[in-house]
Amino acid sequence: MSFYLLFLCGILGGVLGGMGMGGGTLLIPLLTLALGMPQGVAQGVNLLSFLPMSVLALGVHAKNGLLVKEGLWQLIVPALVFSALGAVCAVFLPAKLLRKGFGLFLVLLSAVPFTAALRGKQKN
Repeated sequence: MSFYLLFLCGILGGVLGGMGMGGGTLLIPLLTLALGMPQGVAQGVNLLSFLPMSVLALGVHAKNGLLVKEGLWQLIVPALVFSALGAVCAVFLPAKLLRKGFGLFLVLLSAVPFTAALRGKQKN
């Protein structure tokens, strides 16, 4: 794998991750499609790269007073439990199913703003 392509993937994923928009949404397709990395490996790389990105982004957001601490544990506890369950499931699922599931997720994710934009155009 080319250092420059990996570096570019890191930049793009880091920018989105730093804004809190989920850098993995872009990083995983880049690693699988552009670099030919297996889906499971790309997901692992994404999870590992997320750790330092989230620590740095959290510090910046905290410094700017953008963190709301109310209800934080109600968010963290289920997220930890279900991310562990998801990781266990991902280990046992075939790569083809992971690719299709992630693709469906991306299509649904893009459909939300698309349909909102269509509704907004109809109101004018």
